[in-house]
Amino acid sequence: MKKRVSAFLVSVVGLLMFLGMAGADEMLKPYVLASSGPGTIEKKAEEVKSALVQQGFQTVGEYTPYKGAHVIVVTSDVLRKNAAKSDFGAYGAISRISLTEKGGDIDIAYTNPLYYSQAYQMKDSLADVAASLEKALGKKSAFGSKKGLNATKLRAYHYMVMMPYFEDQVLLASHNSQEEALKAVEANLAARKGGSSKVFRVDLPDKKESVFGVGITEGEGADKTIMPIIDISEPKHTSHLPYEMVVSNGKVYMLHGKFRIALDFPDLTMGTFMKISRAPSAIEEKLKIIAGGK
Repeated sequence: MKKRVSAFLVSVVGLLMFLGMAGADEMLKPYVLASSGPGTIEKKAEEVKSALVQQGFQTVGEYTPYKGAHVIVVTSDVLRKNAAKSDFGAYGAISRISLTEKGGDIDIAYTNPLYYSQAYQMKDSLADVAASLEKALGKKSAFGSKKGLNATKLRAYHYMVMMPYFEDQVLLASHNSQEEALKAVEANLAARKGGSSKVFRVDLPDKKESVFGVGITEGEGADKTIMPIIDISEPKHTSHLPYEMVVSNGKVYMLHGKFRIALDFPDLTMGTFMKISRAPSAIEEKLKIIAGGK
């Protein structure tokens, strides 16, 4: 109970800081459709990366989880500096841009910084990052939730009663130092343990905290296993991938799978979630192997 009260107070204080910036009642959605048109993923990806560089973004990783889908992960000085101000802010140190085949067209979409800055309880709204992404890639419409969620609900988000919150981080492993933890994660990813692949790593400035992106290729938590079941609306939520791990002060964490998946697919029914009921624990098992957990 004390944990929930404390988390609520933190959320309220954080929310008050946003008033006047984005509007507490603005309905936010997890993704932005930038454009849709003819082309190939390969050609469009080069155009996307070039446009992002001009707006101050750096590509830190790319990932093709399955045929017809590609994800580009970027960061920037603004994202890293803002992330360093918040507890577990590393989750918000990156933006994911997806390219998805749709007939003869390519849909280009990206994670909405305004949505995730609230969900990750960050200090700043990332309105400047949202503006830079829009300038680089465009903005046709926000999507991923029919009605959207406002800042109040996002800063205290959970799918339903008894489901995890952002604060309910899963501790995967503890190491003697940050350096030891990073070395273990890098080695296990290089060895592709648990059917994993490294997509990216971003280190925060002046803080012992890093975030990794991990592709999962095997088991009930595999990206290509889960996505056909939950990614059932248009436009596709391809930029839900990859999953993150945060290494902070020698400890390795992940967002609880039931929080992470629901946050990115807030409108899915419980019936659909039940079809992947084993996925959250399967993902945790894979990431624990990478983290070096016993």
